[in-house]
Amino acid sequence: MTETTDAQSVIAETIGANDVVLFMKGTKEMPQCGFSSRVAGVLNYMGVDFKDVNVLADADIRQGIKDFSDWPTIPQLYVKGEFVGGCDIITEMTLSGELDSLFDTSGVAYDKDAAEKIRAANA
Repeated sequence: MTETTDAQSVIAETIGANDVVLFMKGTKEMPQCGFSSRVAGVLNYMGVDFKDVNVLADADIRQGIKDFSDWPTIPQLYVKGEFVGGCDIITEMTLSGELDSLFDTSGVAYDKDAAEKIRAANA
């Protein structure tokens, strides 16, 4: 088994075992880049229970997630096994209310008032 195959297996298992997964640089408590910080900040503020995967801790996972999703950048958000997007997409979805709708239809708990406050602050 190659390291890439192993990384793909770990990624698939992680995404399958958690409703919301954020592949990011750093951790939800200590993001290591601005884009990861923004997405983790939104999820934390909205009270979403999510699994954080620090791609800086494992080069195989860092490259593997880009291959897995066919998406070149980190962070990457997955909800119920589906790739949602990176920082720009999550920011747009948060401000438009699409992220709320995705969480609603996916059965992911979040703080609706917090989501409204983010939109009000950015209106």
